[in-house]
Amino acid sequence: MSYPTTALMPDRLVQAVAAGDTVRAVAATTTHLVQEACRRHGSWKTATVALGRTLTGAALLASSLKTGERVTIHVEGRGPVGTITAEANAQGDVRGYVRHPKTDVPLRPDGKLDIGTAVGKGVLHVIREGGFEIGLMEAYRGSVPLVSGEIAEDLTYYLSYSEQIPSAMSLGVYMEAGDGVVGAAGGFLVQVLPDADATTVRHLEQTVAAAPPITEMVRAGAAPEDLLRQALGDLDWRPLAERALQFVCTCSLERTERLLMALGVDEMRTILAEQGQAELICHYCNAVYRLSAADLQRLIDAEMGGKSI
Repeated sequence: MSYPTTALMPDRLVQAVAAGDTVRAVAATTTHLVQEACRRHGSWKTATVALGRTLTGAALLASSLKTGERVTIHVEGRGPVGTITAEANAQGDVRGYVRHPKTDVPLRPDGKLDIGTAVGKGVLHVIREGGFEIGLMEAYRGSVPLVSGEIAEDLTYYLSYSEQIPSAMSLGVYMEAGDGVVGAAGGFLVQVLPDADATTVRHLEQTVAAAPPITEMVRAGAAPEDLLRQALGDLDWRPLAERALQFVCTCSLERTERLLMALGVDEMRTILAEQGQAELICHYCNAVYRLSAADLQRLIDAEMGGKSI
């Protein structure tokens, strides 16, 4: 199938319901935000695909969140890429990192990147948090074993087992020839609600299985609506909402200073005496924050109530 040429198509997410509101579906294109994550972390191909799938999965899971809520996926694999963390909120802000970004592994026999081996066995954690807008924080944490390390299968298993929602998820990241260029990324999630009939379920099993690879569709210019059509087949569906997606980190100099102050006066004095400055790197976006000796002294004075030492 061909789609309109959309080389500069922005990242978007579309939510929908189908089959008389008995099926929930969401699809997203994430090429640019995955490329931004790759650029910030300097990740190699295998690590970029593993991280990109996790970022896309987080965006899909966050589609049902309300303002002030967020979801975090933590892939605690024992493979060479190490742990992967991705976070997304209701506004479409997504961020994440992989522990060992400069990691590649040999290709699979079919010539494709071996993400399962790179991630390895381990545990998948999903944390849903809310209440930030009213100064409260409520969290739900679910954990399941990694079933394949391919990310989509692992998240599908989590949703079906931990949250008891029959689901199907497809995620894809395509790397262009050469290093560090993400050619396409996206995914879809289809969930069957309790009122769905057996005919609808069988239909979805067939259409999801027959859908072309995500990367093939997005490379051809598919928008989220096109991904939904492929996943849902000829089921009647209607969009509920859409949002832009972007790689956004919440780190800042002010947050860095608050983190240092939380260490306490004695620890800041030790850093000042031994290092003469402080340097902190944000895991999520790789931003570097440097505080001079004068900056550290200012924080110490502030923590001491403005008294000189």
